[in-house]
Amino acid sequence: MDDRILFLQLQNGEEKAYEELFIKYYSPLCEYASRSIRDEEAEELVQDLMLYVWEAREEIVIETSLKSWLFTAIKHRCMNAVKRNACHEQAHEQIYEKLKDQFEDPNYYLFNELSEKIETSIRELPDNYREAFELSRFGELSNTQIARQLNVSVKTVEYRISQSLKILRTKLKDFLPD
Repeated sequence: MDDRILFLQLQNGEEKAYEELFIKYYSPLCEYASRSIRDEEAEELVQDLMLYVWEAREEIVIETSLKSWLFTAIKHRCMNAVKRNACHEQAHEQIYEKLKDQFEDPNYYLFNELSEKIETSIRELPDNYREAFELSRFGELSNTQIARQLNVSVKTVEYRISQSLKILRTKLKDFLPD
């Protein structure tokens, strides 16, 4: 059947014309599309195009031949797919570049695990030990300054810090060198 008649019948909603169009152009369009993209993706694009032709049949305006219109449409869909795939590939490369050090350095995981374990272990210290320890190590205060701030003796501060270290050594023994 002539493509002009086929398209007119298609525009009138004749399913038989759509079937004929599908049978006539599906394989050649897939073969054409697979020259620039993977076979599976090419087939999917052709199926999408064929569905579009059926759904938009009343609005489609073809100024050339039906065959030319279909091949031009699939060419544009393939070019968009290539661009989309390139963008995805570029995004994957950027993500990989940001994360590759983590993947290549096994110590990264050990460091993160150690950091989490240290934070948890400090949080689990008795309140008065934790407070003295944090002021000493993170607040960078002297034992005398801590004693004044907590309203305890310097010896109490020293004891609390030494006990904190003892508890932390026990909890972190798997991460410390022998």
